Amino acid sequence: MINKKVENALNKHLNSELYSAYLYMSMSANFESANLKGFANWMRVQIQEEMVHVRKFYDYILQRGGKVVLTAIDSPPAGWVSPLKVFEDALTHEQLVTNLINALVNLAFAEKDHATVNFLQWFVTEQVEEEASFNDVLQRLRIIGKDGGALFMLDKEMAARVFVPPATTAGQIDKRVLTPCSTRTRCFLQIFFSLPLTNNWSIGGEQACASL
Repeated sequence: MINKKVENALNKHLNSELYSAYLYMSMSANFESANLKGFANWMRVQIQEEMVHVRKFYDYILQRGGKVVLTAIDSPPAGWVSPLKVFEDALTHEQLVTNLINALVNLAFAEKDHATVNFLQWFVTEQVEEEASFNDVLQRLRIIGKDGGALFMLDKEMAARVFVPPATTAGQIDKRVLTPCSTRTRCFLQIFFSLPLTNNWSIGGEQACASL
């Protein structure tokens, strides 16, 4: 059985990962409103990555004999004034998540929960990559400044990002590339709970199946 203090901390962090997906959904919507479709796509892919994180915590808590407790998700901000500001806020958020992961590792060590320490190592590595990914875009936006043409070219580049699920053990997550089409809330539930795909998802650019 999992240590109760560790279980509570993991449940709290699961909520933080859900908030991350919620935040990036708000950022994607902001880009859609600004007609920056490539940036919007980049954030949609990030949403899917965050939901993989959620699923990992969800599965791990259950595998250790714990109980998953889902709590309310805070409302994310909206209405950023520029792509630069979006990525400044996003990087700051990822740095916060890194600190949260590090605190979980410290707690697991203190509680001598070696299985959880091992589980969290994937996230330690993941956060290095996440921060680097956001920082790369941020630095390019700073170089671009107010050059509309350069921003247009970067937007086209951002449109090429696709979701590639991480390698996992069997049964944890469908390894097909899922691309959201519409109805964000329903898509959230589908990728998290591995519900049957509907016309709200496309796989490899093709429609999945009939509508609900």
